[in-house]
Amino acid sequence: MKYAISKCLCGYNCKYNGLNNLNNKIKELEDDSLIICPEVLGGLPIPRIPFEIKNGRAINKEGLDITDKVMDGCNKALKLILDNNIDIVILKENSPTCGVNYIYDGTFTHTKIKGCGLLTKMLKDNNIKVISDEEF
Repeated sequence: MKYAISKCLCGYNCKYNGLNNLNNKIKELEDDSLIICPEVLGGLPIPRIPFEIKNGRAINKEGLDITDKVMDGCNKALKLILDNNIDIVILKENSPTCGVNYIYDGTFTHTKIKGCGLLTKMLKDNNIKVISDEEF
């Protein structure tokens, strides 16, 4: 089984706030896996202004639409996943790019809604199996 994993889950400080979401159980897969962060692949800095999905667009907390950068990173991640014949992608739940079952609602009030992030949608549209860190 070949995995791709959200970089933050392996302890890399690439989250919007410069921290990580280390999951030791998932990190055990790191050596044989593709480690990706679509937001960084899209050229977003670390740290960065947080963003959420609103009406299908990536809008940061200052109101700036950064959808193009985020989608650029998602497209780069998709290409890497396809080029490496990945079987399963493990992504960070609630993330605006990587959320599998839930994302925040775009109001920056920590309100979660059923839905998936921009990369997850792209992967599902390409019939790639995606699971969240919470499901792993």
